[in-house]
Amino acid sequence: MEPVILSTERLVLRPFEPADTDAVLAACQDPDIPRWTNVPSPYTREHAHDFVALACPKGWRDDATYNFAVTTKDGAFVGAIGLIHHAAGISNRQSELGYWTAKEQRGHGYTAEAGRRLALWAFEDLGVERLEWYAEVGNEGSRAVARSIGFQVEGVLRARLVHQGVRRDAWLGALLPTDLGLPATSAYLPAPERP
Repeated sequence: MEPVILSTERLVLRPFEPADTDAVLAACQDPDIPRWTNVPSPYTREHAHDFVALACPKGWRDDATYNFAVTTKDGAFVGAIGLIHHAAGISNRQSELGYWTAKEQRGHGYTAEAGRRLALWAFEDLGVERLEWYAEVGNEGSRAVARSIGFQVEGVLRARLVHQGVRRDAWLGALLPTDLGLPATSAYLPAPERP
């Protein structure tokens, strides 16, 4: 897929560019990012370069991962957000949303705003019917962002994530088009309510 640019009232979501390498490197020095994500630690310039110049463009070319640099309208770097299509996911019209935010940009609602915009693009333009979010149990910041986007936390998956060589439990959340006021594109039969 050819990369796209999305925008909101305050933000621009665009493909990563070589000029973003320094901002990615600086943001990933914050210990909270490698603590809660699969970002390597210590995070080096080579890691930032490989992410920006190799992994992100490859994801777009392969229709596997659509990573966006999130910036304010005046160009300040906010963080990264992306959609991951798992091998079986695209045929089931499912994707996974992932994100991280530079420390100095947290608390402004930017990541939730970017996440809602990306979810709308996934539902309206890509035909995604279920968007999933995972975070290690205890990652309250990620959970708060997911809930602000509209995700419903559906439960805990035991040993779902591997982080630093250790299997860890993860929260699972899902967002459907109808959660954002969009029409469903296929039939859905929810489980009956328990008495």
